[in-house]
Amino acid sequence: MMVTDLNCEYLGLSRLCLMESAGKSLAEEIGKIAVYTFSKPVKIIIFAGSGGNAGDAFVATRYLLNKGYDVDIYMLTQENKIKSNDAKSNFKILENLKPRLSHLKIYNLATVEDINSCELVNSDEFSDFIIIDAILGTGIKGKLRDKVRRAIEVINESKGLKISVDIPSGMNALTGKIEDLAVKPDYTISFHKIKTGVRISDEEKVGGLVTADIGIPFEAEYFINYGDMIKLNKRSNKSHKGNNGKVLVIGGSKDYFGAPAISGMAAISSGVDLVYIVAPESASMAIKSFSPDLIVKSLEGDYLSLKHLDEILKLSNSVDAVLIGPGASINDETAKLFNVLITKIKKPIVLDADALKQVEISLIKDRKDIILTPHLSEFKSLFKVKNDLKLDIDTYDFNKVDENITEFQKITNSIDASVIVKGQYDLILFKNKFKINKTGNPGMTVGGTGDALAGISVSLFAQGLNSFDASSLASFINGLAGDKAYEDKGYAFSASDLISNIGFVIKDGLY
Repeated sequence: MMVTDLNCEYLGLSRLCLMESAGKSLAEEIGKIAVYTFSKPVKIIIFAGSGGNAGDAFVATRYLLNKGYDVDIYMLTQENKIKSNDAKSNFKILENLKPRLSHLKIYNLATVEDINSCELVNSDEFSDFIIIDAILGTGIKGKLRDKVRRAIEVINESKGLKISVDIPSGMNALTGKIEDLAVKPDYTISFHKIKTGVRISDEEKVGGLVTADIGIPFEAEYFINYGDMIKLNKRSNKSHKGNNGKVLVIGGSKDYFGAPAISGMAAISSGVDLVYIVAPESASMAIKSFSPDLIVKSLEGDYLSLKHLDEILKLSNSVDAVLIGPGASINDETAKLFNVLITKIKKPIVLDADALKQVEISLIKDRKDIILTPHLSEFKSLFKVKNDLKLDIDTYDFNKVDENITEFQKITNSIDASVIVKGQYDLILFKNKFKINKTGNPGMTVGGTGDALAGISVSLFAQGLNSFDASSLASFINGLAGDKAYEDKGYAFSASDLISNIGFVIKDGLY
């Protein structure tokens, strides 16, 4: 959801607009629950923290006031300490309205003592009322602060009907675990989609589940954009050589030597510290000439074969991720080697180019640490697809898009690997998840851009991303770098020109 929110901004839909929509939807759902439970408007008590959930509740307050509800807001943080700028803006609106609204009260609960002395704890007048939990969002870690913990205790001890905004405060949004204490709501109202931790939790922890549509478009969730860049790891100032990933590229032959070099250079340009390339001696000298940054291991012969197995396995033990295939050529001995390597190497693996044409799909069926990078023809060959399958997602008829993606998902659901199906729009698949990438341009038909994609993929894999995130971001970054190369040179750019732009587009996304 953080990625989706950011991608909305890149589409021109601001977080402030999303907060307005979320708050309006929250107020509508609270109203439905109030009518269903009490058959009348009742007092609303909001416990507000410092983040976006509080902002949603501030917006909801305006709509609830217009419907005749009395609203009390218990602020657990001072206005100048509200972390979300959008939440702060919406709180200021309420402050401006407060002088003319007798049915809006705002209390500042700065300490545990303030909570203990609040009206809710010390009054017997409250009978029919609703408490809104808008204290904590998805970023909770570790033990709760004393003030927050006491507020949650008060909510749980009260007789009011309890509603949590997006997720019960105190619950981990991804795992559903509660390390300390959490609100026990009667309902949880989630925006756009129910968060993973809520969905997998028992009803006694989350109550009834309500999903509110807040107008997030298809593109923000399923098209990769700059918001996805937050998944990239920012390196520590204290890191040293090797801490940010080491990669092994296995490829090259007497027929092709540019492909592994391009992959290696793309891996370095996308942030990995060290790149080793193992290649037959017929290709190794040419690969070395590309750059002194590549550490090239020369093996006897013109092609890779099983006689090289032990040396390759020894090298693979010292790296974080392995790329197999670029420029390796197709022959029986290389095919035997690749199929054995898949069973022996227990590090994350990217299979590209000639490896895709020679591996047995059954050998990677149960591995989640593998990325496949086929274009449509290679995809059909790899998965033995006999029908007239087309990659037809370069359209905004999203019903048609969904149908096309479902066809591919039925095929790839047989394995646990992530798959990048390269095309005008790239389709990235992992089980029931998918992403679409639309960066890139017709100039990327030039040789080597697919090798660059494989290099970026293995680099991000080595830096700790999972297979789906690494493949999604690699596709996006590769296309962006190609677009930047096109801006500079038109369609006369090369794969090397693309590689020279990788660092710039990553920097733009991170900073």
